[in-house]
Amino acid sequence: MVVGKSDRPQFLVGFTVLRTNLPGGRRANVITERARLVRADGSDDRPIAEELTCEPDHWTQFAGWSPDARTAYVYSGWESAENAAWEEEHKGFRMTEGWLLDLCAVDLTTGQITDLSAVERVSNYNQGCSFWPDRPSQMGFEALIDGQSHPFTMDRNGRNKRDLAAGSSSFIYGTSISPDGRQIAYHRDYRLCVAEADGANARVIETGRPFNFGPTWSPDGGWLLFVSGASNHTTDVFIVRPDGSGLRKIGDRGGYEGVIAFLDVPDFHGGSSDVPIWSKDGAWVYYTARLGKAIELTRVSLDGESQQLTHSEDGVLNYHPKVSSDGCWLILGSTRTGVRQLFIARSDGSDSRALTDVPTGWGAIHACCQPARSASANTPWPRQARC
Repeated sequence: MVVGKSDRPQFLVGFTVLRTNLPGGRRANVITERARLVRADGSDDRPIAEELTCEPDHWTQFAGWSPDARTAYVYSGWESAENAAWEEEHKGFRMTEGWLLDLCAVDLTTGQITDLSAVERVSNYNQGCSFWPDRPSQMGFEALIDGQSHPFTMDRNGRNKRDLAAGSSSFIYGTSISPDGRQIAYHRDYRLCVAEADGANARVIETGRPFNFGPTWSPDGGWLLFVSGASNHTTDVFIVRPDGSGLRKIGDRGGYEGVIAFLDVPDFHGGSSDVPIWSKDGAWVYYTARLGKAIELTRVSLDGESQQLTHSEDGVLNYHPKVSSDGCWLILGSTRTGVRQLFIARSDGSDSRALTDVPTGWGAIHACCQPARSASANTPWPRQARC
């Protein structure tokens, strides 16, 4: 899967590959997911945490990085065939049984894998990977409790898990931590909310729309970026102050639902959420939108200056933009070659080159750039244990 070396920076990119065209529905393809690493010049593409896939029907998905770039996080997943059959029949998830999704830490120096979800376990379905800027020993995740998603905090070793929405019967998702670590934002039953870091004093930010999704803090903590609309099928890009003032639409998605189809076979869930992101300096917002007959990448400034960064042929899907930690590079998924590949470009969209070379019938998704603090050409690869 090596594309070839160039003048690319040498930080690592974590991502996921999977089959996209196997018959049998969503699970048949999802169980082929494997977490991988590649250098930003396209070289040294290789798997990570392979031993988590030794048992039948187990898969991995890349989840994130520690702020010091020394630890990679992957999901370890499994679903029973019986539960998958129920979901296909009912066209919806049933995550209260027949599922296991754990967050695992992979030490890049030693290759040691720690299943953080299994330590003082609170749920069989755990996702998310976030960090408190003012709490070096803690991180955040989300877990299903009685079928409802709750935000949690825990120590980096998986201990001392604490439910930040204990007693709530609402579905709370998309937790984002403010840059100063003092507040969190999320959507609760698709209403935008802000709370203190310990979950206390949660308050709803009224947007005038029933569907609100994926709030993220601006780098300076002054704004929340999210999508909002009459339903999940009709959302556009909005920002608002954490106190609820300054609400305004900054990006029109042209009717794009914001859910990328990552399979070439029918998928009852429709795909994977494709949300807007901030530039590292907070001057721009990157988002995907329907322009003509393609889903294109656009960026818009808070002053309203808009720039279309991709110019694709009809039917092309560009998806899941991510910005490098130095703000100079973009990672973007795209079907411009006929296969879901990852591409790297400069922050203005120029000088775009392929980062992956997965074969037909496969796809590359869920890219995540390694923080630059200790990223270099000498970044060690973890020891590989195989089945």
